[in-house]
Amino acid sequence: MAEFSDIIGEELSAVEFVQDFLVLQFEGPSVTFYLWPYVMTDDASVAYGEPGYRDALCAQIGENVVQALLEEGSSITLEFENGIIFGASLREEDLLSPQAGSFTIDGELVEF
Repeated sequence: MAEFSDIIGEELSAVEFVQDFLVLQFEGPSVTFYLWPYVMTDDASVAYGEPGYRDALCAQIGENVVQALLEEGSSITLEFENGIIFGASLREEDLLSPQAGSFTIDGELVEF
């Protein structure tokens, strides 16, 4: 079974904004968020709707994932080699739908 940590070492190749969700495309795997993750840098955090949000996401294209954590019912985080983190709360009270997203690795779809 595919694990979220299998994304470690993968290079982000595309960021797709699709109406009301986000797709992070790697060299095979992908991660779909049905909620908007925050982007955390060394000195700031940028959230959906704030100036620079899309730029902060797209700036990670070409960066490799060094840490990928999925804690069901708590949070999801992706950390890149330059220290930038994409993350989101998976707490029930923070979700707008029963699913927060999914990831696909080697053709296997896993929902979270």
